[in-house]
Amino acid sequence: MEVVTASPEETERLAARLAALLEPGDVVSVSGELGAGKTTFVRGAARALGVSGPVSSPTFTIGHRYEAPTPVAHLDLYRVQGIDPEEWGDLEPYFDDAVAFVEWPEHGGDWLPAARAVVTLGHVDETHRIVRIDSDLGL
Repeated sequence: MEVVTASPEETERLAARLAALLEPGDVVSVSGELGAGKTTFVRGAARALGVSGPVSSPTFTIGHRYEAPTPVAHLDLYRVQGIDPEEWGDLEPYFDDAVAFVEWPEHGGDWLPAARAVVTLGHVDETHRIVRIDSDLGL
């Protein structure tokens, strides 16, 4: 599926459509250049899964876990330069019994669980984003 969104709200609504098909244990990789809307996409999905508090990029903390009716993990691996076994031990709990969204998944190498959905965002222009979702979820 490939869609052009014209606002952050449209990007969030698209993410909510995907979120409705996810369940704990699912992993969603979210890729795109800086400012493409990765965290906006995750925020829309997290809201749909029941997260009511602020959803922000965990760039400096690597990960956030949000308790909700469907728990949500949000990881940002931008600052990670490859994962070793010790670092994976720190990240692994984020994936337990939650829907996990991973920004910059390419930095996780072979350590990350297989993604149920692969989301790629890109700039069309200042206000429009192209969002591609590859999954077996029937979106």
